[in-house]
Amino acid sequence: MSNALANGLAGAGGGIIAQIITYPLQTVNTRQQTERTAKKKSLAADGAATAPAPPGGGTLFQILQVIRTEGWGGLYSGLKPSLVGTAASQGIYYYFYQVFKNKAEARAVARKKKGLGDGTVGMFSWLVVAAVAGSVNVLLTNPIWVLVTRMQTHTQAERKIMEAKREAMLMEASDADATDMEAFKEKLSELDSTKPHPFGTFHAAREVYNETGIKGFWKGLIPTLIMVCNPSIQFMIYETSLKRLQSKHSENKRRMKNITPLEVFLLGALAKLGATVSTYPLLVVKSRLQAKQEIGRNVMLRYTGTLDAIIKMIRYEGLYGFYKGMGTKIVQSVFAASVLFMVKEELVKAILFLTDESRKILLTFGK
Repeated sequence: MSNALANGLAGAGGGIIAQIITYPLQTVNTRQQTERTAKKKSLAADGAATAPAPPGGGTLFQILQVIRTEGWGGLYSGLKPSLVGTAASQGIYYYFYQVFKNKAEARAVARKKKGLGDGTVGMFSWLVVAAVAGSVNVLLTNPIWVLVTRMQTHTQAERKIMEAKREAMLMEASDADATDMEAFKEKLSELDSTKPHPFGTFHAAREVYNETGIKGFWKGLIPTLIMVCNPSIQFMIYETSLKRLQSKHSENKRRMKNITPLEVFLLGALAKLGATVSTYPLLVVKSRLQAKQEIGRNVMLRYTGTLDAIIKMIRYEGLYGFYKGMGTKIVQSVFAASVLFMVKEELVKAILFLTDESRKILLTFGK
């Protein structure tokens, strides 16, 4: 088995495990990112309808709130397509990353033979390798993440729709006479007792298609493509740190050359932390575009594209809007990346070991 394929399979396996462990945090974080909360001055100036109040409490409180109102299933909305997306995304990414990495390393060795360079891959080359692999991954898997975002935020969107309908009914009731009040109360009671309808992968796909057609499955593509710099930064930090750590191990008096799983875990955490903090605003914009657009008269709740989303977020929410839920995301992404790197490295070793053992057995029987 090729090194690239082994890394692809290990990346998919590590990604699935990390996703299952951290998915509740991801669900809450997506809801935090897509929550619109306008500045008071903006609302007064534009005469807009009252903005939705931000969810109270911290991340733990919101997790408990979801469990109370939606059950444990609410924390795992969209898990199935998310696992498919994670396996496909990590598999595709690591496969192409290893392919391009092998080419970059071969080129560096060739340059050394010509007297150019020291035979190692430079920092800029790591960025390019990760960026190209990330771009291929984004183009192929973006539709899956659109569906996952829709499913994670469906209950939140349904609640906003119900609130808008209730507000409209209350405004109508203020103009109604006494004879219409009984009918109004009945309609209001019926509205309040309405429960969100089941919303699976097929429902999410149909909703996206009915809104904007096939192109809807690539919503948020522009910020997502720009965000390939996230794994680029992540892998640049990881590969550079790993190389330095390996160098220190080789110089160690105890001659401990192998990197331990704990060291890989910590390197993965450091790499993901740096990448997440620097690219988080783009992640918020992407989530806003992929989620169901809010209804109602408030223009701050609807976006027509990436630039429109950025302008409206700055105008109505300020810079704070771009960093909503960042604390949750840092915890989720750093822990997920740490688990992923640790599991991936161990799976690569296991896959290559099993492949090597299988080859030996075949050679033995072939004699």
